[in-house]
Amino acid sequence: MNNKLYVGNVSYQVNESSLEQTFSSFGKVKSVKIITDRETGRTKGFAFVEMESDEDAQNCITNLDGKELDGRPLRVNIAQDKKDTKSNGRW
Repeated sequence: MNNKLYVGNVSYQVNESSLEQTFSSFGKVKSVKIITDRETGRTKGFAFVEMESDEDAQNCITNLDGKELDGRPLRVNIAQDKKDTKSNGRW
């Protein structure tokens, strides 16, 4: 298993500190990164949270997937490896 989590449907008002606080209730958080638009700096509505262990990651999925944070139900699951982006979707 992987200890890096994808967190979707994140409210635009949530910051990395509040997300870390939410996840730390269910395990030790290693890092939090809210993804933002390069041009506007506005959040894209998702984040990645890395937990200390696989057990902590699974505990977060169990307890936080579908739970509401700032009015939006979070989607929490194991992050997938980034696909090869060299071609930018072109053949």
